[in-house]
Amino acid sequence: MPEAMPGLKALGKKTENIFTYNPAYLESIPNRHRDNDYTVSLEAIEFTSLCPVTGQPDFGKIIINYIPNALLVESKSLKLYLGSFRNSGEFGEDCINIIHNDLKKLLAPKYIEVLGLFSPRGGIAIRPFVNSAERKLTAFAEERKRDIMNLSLRGSQ
Repeated sequence: MPEAMPGLKALGKKTENIFTYNPAYLESIPNRHRDNDYTVSLEAIEFTSLCPVTGQPDFGKIIINYIPNALLVESKSLKLYLGSFRNSGEFGEDCINIIHNDLKKLLAPKYIEVLGLFSPRGGIAIRPFVNSAERKLTAFAEERKRDIMNLSLRGSQ
């Protein structure tokens, strides 16, 4: 483990997976390029959770985009965190908001968005999206909401 990353619990170590929602998995590392407004894009293509009503699995892709401030999410911790939803009974819309809120709390990013692309069940694909931004980026956040809505509308034709 690099000396610049002391205190990380999971990186480089065998980890016991707990498949119930567990935000304690999330860890952060310092952003070495804090002066740059760059975007980090993360895609989890095998996200699963359980429908709280039927107990049936819901499958989807989670896309997280953020403009970091002082911290970045450590990727193995994010993998473990997202895996912790596997046996959690949450609707996709809830999962997206929980992920957004946990990452926002952990990272305090300049901007963050979370999009869920859930596989169709009963012929309906669900595409929840949530975002938030520091005050100086609120116009950008509103524009992204419109962009995502337009993408969703085009994708359904």
